[in-house]
Amino acid sequence: MAKTITVIPGDGIGPEVTEATLTVLREAGAELEFDERLAGVVAVEAAMNPLPDETLESIRETGVALKGPLTTPLGSGFRSINVAIRKELELYANVRPALTMMSGGRYEDIDLVLIRENSEGLYVGVEHYIGLEGDPRAAAESVMIITRFGAERIVRYAFDYAIRNGRKKVTLAHKANILKYTQGLFLDVGKEVAQEYEGRVEFEDRIIDATAMHLVNDPYQFDVLVMENMFGDILSDLMAGLVGGMGMAPAGNIGKDASVFEAVHGSAPDIAGQGVANPTALMLTGAMLLDHIGQSEPAERIRTALHRTLADPALRTGDLGGKLGTKEFTSAVVRKLS
Repeated sequence: MAKTITVIPGDGIGPEVTEATLTVLREAGAELEFDERLAGVVAVEAAMNPLPDETLESIRETGVALKGPLTTPLGSGFRSINVAIRKELELYANVRPALTMMSGGRYEDIDLVLIRENSEGLYVGVEHYIGLEGDPRAAAESVMIITRFGAERIVRYAFDYAIRNGRKKVTLAHKANILKYTQGLFLDVGKEVAQEYEGRVEFEDRIIDATAMHLVNDPYQFDVLVMENMFGDILSDLMAGLVGGMGMAPAGNIGKDASVFEAVHGSAPDIAGQGVANPTALMLTGAMLLDHIGQSEPAERIRTALHRTLADPALRTGDLGGKLGTKEFTSAVVRKLS
Protein backbone atom coordinates (compact mmCIF):
# COMPACT_ATOMS: atom_id res chain seq x y z
CA MET A 1 0.00 0.00 0.00
CA ALA A 2 1.07 3.58 -0.65
CA LYS A 3 2.33 5.49 2.38
CA THR A 4 0.51 8.74 3.15
CA ILE A 5 2.77 11.63 4.07
CA THR A 6 1.96 15.17 5.11
CA VAL A 7 3.11 17.81 2.62
CA ILE A 8 3.61 21.44 3.68
CA PRO A 9 4.48 23.44 0.54
CA GLY A 10 5.59 26.43 2.61
CA ASP A 11 5.93 29.97 1.30
CA GLY A 12 8.39 32.02 -0.73
CA ILE A 13 9.98 29.54 -3.14
CA GLY A 14 8.47 26.70 -1.13
CA PRO A 15 5.51 25.89 -3.41
CA GLU A 16 7.78 25.86 -6.49
CA VAL A 17 10.44 23.53 -5.10
CA THR A 18 7.81 21.35 -3.41
CA GLU A 19 5.90 20.90 -6.67
CA ALA A 20 9.16 19.99 -8.42
CA THR A 21 10.01 17.47 -5.71
CA LEU A 22 6.58 15.82 -5.74
CA THR A 23 6.87 15.45 -9.51
CA VAL A 24 10.21 13.66 -9.17
CA LEU A 25 8.94 11.46 -6.32
CA ARG A 26 6.02 10.31 -8.48
CA GLU A 27 8.15 9.74 -11.58
CA ALA A 28 10.72 7.79 -9.55
CA GLY A 29 8.04 5.30 -8.56
CA ALA A 30 7.64 6.26 -4.91
CA GLU A 31 4.54 4.68 -3.41
CA LEU A 32 3.16 7.77 -1.72
CA GLU A 33 -0.06 9.65 -1.18
CA PHE A 34 -0.02 13.29 -0.12
CA ASP A 35 -2.01 15.08 2.56
CA GLU A 36 -1.30 18.75 1.81
CA ARG A 37 -1.43 21.19 4.74
CA LEU A 38 -0.66 24.87 5.33
CA ALA A 39 1.74 26.67 7.64
CA GLY A 40 3.56 30.00 7.72
CA VAL A 41 2.60 33.05 5.69
CA VAL A 42 0.15 31.19 3.46
CA ALA A 43 -1.68 29.92 6.54
CA VAL A 44 -2.01 33.47 7.86
CA GLU A 45 -3.28 34.61 4.45
CA ALA A 46 -5.92 31.89 4.72
CA ALA A 47 -7.03 33.39 8.07
CA MET A 48 -5.42 30.57 10.04
CA ASN A 49 -2.83 30.26 12.77
CA PRO A 50 0.73 30.27 11.35
CA LEU A 51 1.04 26.71 12.65
CA PRO A 52 -2.50 25.30 12.42
CA ASP A 53 -3.52 22.46 14.73
CA GLU A 54 -4.76 20.60 11.65
CA THR A 55 -1.25 20.60 10.21
CA LEU A 56 0.32 19.23 13.38
CA GLU A 57 -2.43 16.61 13.69
CA SER A 58 -1.81 15.47 10.13
CA ILE A 59 1.90 14.95 10.88
CA ARG A 60 1.04 13.03 14.04
CA GLU A 61 -1.29 10.79 12.04
CA THR A 62 1.01 10.13 9.08
CA GLY A 63 4.21 10.15 11.11
CA VAL A 64 6.15 11.69 8.22
CA ALA A 65 6.13 15.11 6.56
CA LEU A 66 7.87 16.77 3.63
CA LYS A 67 8.09 20.49 4.35
CA GLY A 68 8.99 23.38 2.08
CA PRO A 69 10.68 26.44 3.59
CA LEU A 70 8.56 28.56 5.93
CA THR A 71 8.66 32.23 6.83
CA THR A 72 7.62 33.16 10.36
CA PRO A 73 5.12 36.05 9.98
CA LEU A 74 5.84 39.18 12.02
CA GLY A 75 3.84 39.31 15.22
CA SER A 76 2.86 35.65 15.01
CA GLY A 77 3.92 34.76 18.55
CA PHE A 78 6.53 32.26 17.31
CA ARG A 79 10.27 32.87 17.39
CA SER A 80 10.40 30.42 14.50
CA ILE A 81 7.70 28.18 13.05
CA ASN A 82 10.35 25.64 12.13
CA VAL A 83 11.52 25.50 15.75
CA ALA A 84 7.91 25.33 16.95
CA ILE A 85 7.27 22.26 14.76
CA ARG A 86 10.36 20.54 16.16
CA LYS A 87 9.30 21.29 19.73
CA GLU A 88 5.66 20.28 19.29
CA LEU A 89 6.61 16.93 17.76
CA GLU A 90 9.78 16.35 19.83
CA LEU A 91 11.98 16.07 16.76
CA TYR A 92 15.23 15.80 18.68
CA ALA A 93 17.66 14.72 15.92
CA ASN A 94 18.48 16.98 12.98
CA VAL A 95 20.25 14.91 10.29
CA ARG A 96 22.11 16.93 7.64
CA PRO A 97 24.10 15.05 4.97
CA ALA A 98 26.69 16.73 2.77
CA LEU A 99 27.12 14.70 -0.43
CA THR A 100 28.95 15.69 -3.60
CA MET A 101 26.41 15.73 -6.44
CA MET A 102 28.49 17.40 -9.14
CA SER A 103 32.18 17.55 -9.96
CA GLY A 104 34.30 20.60 -10.60
CA GLY A 105 34.23 22.14 -7.16
CA ARG A 106 37.03 22.55 -4.67
CA TYR A 107 36.32 19.09 -3.25
CA GLU A 108 35.29 15.81 -4.85
CA ASP A 109 33.54 12.78 -3.34
CA ILE A 110 32.40 14.42 -0.10
CA ASP A 111 30.12 12.10 1.90
CA LEU A 112 29.54 13.43 5.41
CA VAL A 113 26.61 13.45 7.82
CA LEU A 114 26.15 15.95 10.63
CA ILE A 115 23.75 15.00 13.42
CA ARG A 116 22.65 17.99 15.44
CA GLU A 117 20.82 17.95 18.77
CA ASN A 118 17.59 19.74 17.99
CA SER A 119 15.94 20.58 21.31
CA GLU A 120 18.47 22.00 23.76
CA GLY A 121 21.49 24.30 23.92
CA LEU A 122 21.14 28.05 23.43
CA TYR A 123 18.20 27.56 21.09
CA VAL A 124 15.83 26.75 23.95
CA GLY A 125 15.31 30.52 24.01
CA VAL A 126 15.79 31.09 27.74
CA GLU A 127 17.03 34.68 27.61
CA HIS A 128 16.27 38.07 29.10
CA TYR A 129 17.52 41.62 29.54
CA ILE A 130 19.18 42.88 32.72
CA GLY A 131 18.56 46.45 33.83
CA LEU A 132 21.38 48.53 35.25
CA GLU A 133 21.50 52.19 36.32
CA GLY A 134 18.18 53.08 34.71
CA ASP A 135 18.86 51.24 31.46
CA PRO A 136 16.38 48.31 31.19
CA ARG A 137 18.46 46.77 28.40
CA ALA A 138 21.93 47.34 29.78
CA ALA A 139 22.81 43.68 29.35
CA ALA A 140 21.32 40.55 27.85
CA GLU A 141 21.65 37.00 29.09
CA SER A 142 21.02 33.64 27.37
CA VAL A 143 21.08 30.27 29.08
CA MET A 144 22.55 27.17 27.42
CA ILE A 145 20.72 24.06 28.64
CA ILE A 146 22.26 20.62 28.20
CA THR A 147 20.66 17.62 29.89
CA ARG A 148 22.14 14.18 30.38
CA PHE A 149 19.00 12.73 28.77
CA GLY A 150 19.24 14.94 25.69
CA ALA A 151 22.98 14.41 25.24
CA GLU A 152 22.70 10.63 25.59
CA ARG A 153 19.76 10.47 23.19
CA ILE A 154 21.49 12.37 20.39
CA VAL A 155 24.89 10.67 20.74
CA ARG A 156 23.24 7.25 20.77
CA TYR A 157 21.28 8.24 17.67
CA ALA A 158 24.55 9.16 15.95
CA PHE A 159 26.13 5.80 16.72
CA ASP A 160 23.01 3.87 15.70
CA TYR A 161 22.85 5.90 12.48
CA ALA A 162 26.48 5.02 11.78
CA ILE A 163 25.81 1.31 12.24
CA ARG A 164 22.63 1.31 10.14
CA ASN A 165 24.38 3.09 7.29
CA GLY A 166 27.73 1.32 7.32
CA ARG A 167 29.63 4.32 8.66
CA LYS A 168 32.96 3.86 10.42
CA LYS A 169 33.50 6.83 12.74
CA VAL A 170 31.62 9.30 14.93
CA THR A 171 33.23 12.63 15.81
CA LEU A 172 31.76 14.55 18.75
CA ALA A 173 32.52 18.28 18.38
CA HIS A 174 32.31 20.48 21.49
CA LYS A 175 33.71 23.43 23.44
CA ALA A 176 34.25 21.66 26.74
CA ASN A 177 37.62 23.35 27.20
CA ILE A 178 35.78 26.64 27.88
CA LEU A 179 32.17 25.73 28.71
CA LYS A 180 33.15 23.14 31.27
CA TYR A 181 29.68 22.41 32.65
CA THR A 182 27.34 22.42 29.66
CA GLN A 183 29.73 21.26 26.98
CA GLY A 184 31.58 19.22 29.57
CA LEU A 185 28.42 17.25 30.32
CA PHE A 186 27.78 16.73 26.61
CA LEU A 187 31.32 15.38 26.15
CA ASP A 188 31.25 13.20 29.26
CA VAL A 189 27.98 11.59 28.21
CA GLY A 190 29.30 11.13 24.68
CA LYS A 191 32.32 9.24 25.96
CA GLU A 192 30.12 7.02 28.11
CA VAL A 193 27.86 6.13 25.17
CA ALA A 194 30.85 5.57 22.87
CA GLN A 195 32.12 2.80 25.15
CA GLU A 196 29.02 0.75 24.32
CA TYR A 197 29.93 0.83 20.62
CA GLU A 198 33.64 0.16 21.03
CA GLY A 199 34.89 -2.23 18.36
CA ARG A 200 31.96 -1.44 16.07
CA VAL A 201 32.29 2.32 15.45
CA GLU A 202 35.40 4.44 15.97
CA PHE A 203 34.97 7.49 18.23
CA GLU A 204 36.83 10.76 18.66
CA ASP A 205 36.12 14.17 20.15
CA ARG A 206 37.36 17.50 18.84
CA ILE A 207 37.09 21.17 19.79
CA ILE A 208 34.42 22.82 17.64
CA ASP A 209 36.56 25.63 16.17
CA ALA A 210 39.35 23.19 15.27
CA THR A 211 36.72 20.95 13.69
CA ALA A 212 35.66 23.82 11.44
CA MET A 213 39.24 24.33 10.30
CA HIS A 214 39.82 20.62 9.69
CA LEU A 215 36.57 20.34 7.71
CA VAL A 216 37.94 22.93 5.29
CA ASN A 217 41.50 21.60 5.21
CA ASP A 218 40.72 17.89 4.97
CA PRO A 219 37.02 16.92 5.14
CA TYR A 220 37.82 13.30 4.25
CA GLN A 221 39.02 12.57 7.80
CA PHE A 222 35.41 12.81 9.02
CA ASP A 223 32.38 10.57 8.59
CA VAL A 224 29.50 11.18 11.04
CA LEU A 225 29.69 14.28 13.25
CA VAL A 226 27.48 14.92 16.28
CA MET A 227 27.14 18.10 18.33
CA GLU A 228 24.75 20.34 20.23
CA ASN A 229 22.20 22.62 18.63
CA MET A 230 23.90 25.90 17.70
CA PHE A 231 27.25 24.34 16.79
CA GLY A 232 25.41 21.91 14.52
CA ASP A 233 23.49 24.74 12.87
CA ILE A 234 26.71 26.56 12.02
CA LEU A 235 28.87 23.62 10.95
CA SER A 236 26.15 22.07 8.79
CA ASP A 237 26.10 25.27 6.73
CA LEU A 238 29.87 25.09 6.43
CA MET A 239 29.53 21.51 5.20
CA ALA A 240 26.94 22.61 2.63
CA GLY A 241 29.63 24.93 1.27
CA LEU A 242 31.86 21.92 0.64
CA VAL A 243 29.35 20.49 -1.86
CA GLY A 244 28.05 23.57 -3.65
CA GLY A 245 26.01 25.61 -1.20
CA MET A 246 22.63 25.67 0.49
CA GLY A 247 20.86 24.63 -2.69
CA MET A 248 22.44 21.19 -2.23
CA ALA A 249 21.66 20.70 1.47
CA PRO A 250 18.85 18.33 2.58
CA ALA A 251 17.82 17.60 6.16
CA GLY A 252 15.58 15.45 8.30
CA ASN A 253 14.20 16.16 11.77
CA ILE A 254 13.70 12.84 13.52
CA GLY A 255 11.60 12.07 16.58
CA LYS A 256 10.29 8.98 18.30
CA ASP A 257 6.79 9.23 16.81
CA ALA A 258 7.16 11.59 13.83
CA SER A 259 9.75 12.96 11.40
CA VAL A 260 9.75 16.10 9.27
CA PHE A 261 12.03 16.39 6.25
CA GLU A 262 13.03 19.81 4.90
CA ALA A 263 15.72 21.54 2.89
CA VAL A 264 18.22 23.53 4.95
CA HIS A 265 17.75 26.72 2.92
CA GLY A 266 15.14 29.36 3.65
CA SER A 267 12.14 30.66 1.75
CA ALA A 268 14.11 33.17 -0.43
CA PRO A 269 11.19 35.59 -0.94
CA ASP A 270 13.35 37.76 -3.22
CA ILE A 271 13.12 35.14 -6.00
CA ALA A 272 9.72 33.65 -5.17
CA GLY A 273 7.44 33.23 -8.16
CA GLN A 274 10.20 33.79 -10.70
CA GLY A 275 10.65 30.10 -11.53
CA VAL A 276 14.40 30.17 -10.95
CA ALA A 277 14.73 28.37 -7.59
CA ASN A 278 16.97 25.32 -7.38
CA PRO A 279 14.89 22.34 -6.11
CA THR A 280 17.87 20.02 -5.64
CA ALA A 281 17.99 20.32 -1.84
CA LEU A 282 14.33 19.41 -1.43
CA MET A 283 14.62 16.59 -4.00
CA LEU A 284 17.49 15.16 -1.96
CA THR A 285 15.34 15.66 1.13
CA GLY A 286 12.60 13.65 -0.56
CA ALA A 287 15.11 10.86 -1.13
CA MET A 288 16.00 10.96 2.57
CA LEU A 289 12.30 10.64 3.41
CA LEU A 290 11.99 7.61 1.14
CA ASP A 291 14.97 5.94 2.83
CA HIS A 292 13.35 6.64 6.19
CA ILE A 293 10.11 4.86 5.26
CA GLY A 294 11.83 1.91 3.62
CA GLN A 295 11.53 2.92 -0.04
CA SER A 296 15.25 3.01 -0.79
CA GLU A 297 14.99 1.94 -4.43
CA PRO A 298 13.20 5.09 -5.70
CA ALA A 299 15.39 7.14 -3.34
CA GLU A 300 18.52 5.86 -5.06
CA ARG A 301 16.96 6.50 -8.48
CA ILE A 302 16.42 10.14 -7.51
CA ARG A 303 19.99 10.61 -6.30
CA THR A 304 21.38 8.93 -9.43
CA ALA A 305 19.22 11.11 -11.68
CA LEU A 306 20.39 14.24 -9.87
CA HIS A 307 24.02 13.13 -10.28
CA ARG A 308 23.48 12.62 -14.01
CA THR A 309 21.67 15.92 -14.44
CA LEU A 310 24.14 18.04 -12.48
CA ALA A 311 27.07 16.44 -14.32
CA ASP A 312 26.08 18.54 -17.33
CA PRO A 313 26.73 22.27 -16.70
CA ALA A 314 24.05 23.12 -19.26
CA LEU A 315 21.42 21.42 -17.10
CA ARG A 316 22.06 23.39 -13.91
CA THR A 317 20.05 26.19 -12.32
CA GLY A 318 21.34 29.74 -12.09
CA ASP A 319 22.77 29.44 -8.58
CA LEU A 320 25.02 26.64 -9.85
CA GLY A 321 26.20 28.55 -12.92
CA GLY A 322 23.57 27.24 -15.34
CA LYS A 323 20.57 28.81 -17.03
CA LEU A 324 17.67 26.43 -16.35
CA GLY A 325 14.62 27.43 -14.36
CA THR A 326 12.90 25.26 -11.78
CA LYS A 327 10.55 23.51 -14.19
CA GLU A 328 13.19 22.95 -16.87
CA PHE A 329 15.58 21.49 -14.31
CA THR A 330 12.83 19.22 -12.97
CA SER A 331 12.10 17.96 -16.49
CA ALA A 332 15.81 17.22 -16.96
CA VAL A 333 15.90 15.19 -13.74
CA VAL A 334 12.79 13.25 -14.77
CA ARG A 335 14.43 12.37 -18.09
CA LYS A 336 17.48 11.05 -16.23
CA LEU A 337 15.29 8.76 -14.10
CA SER A 338 14.77 6.39 -17.02
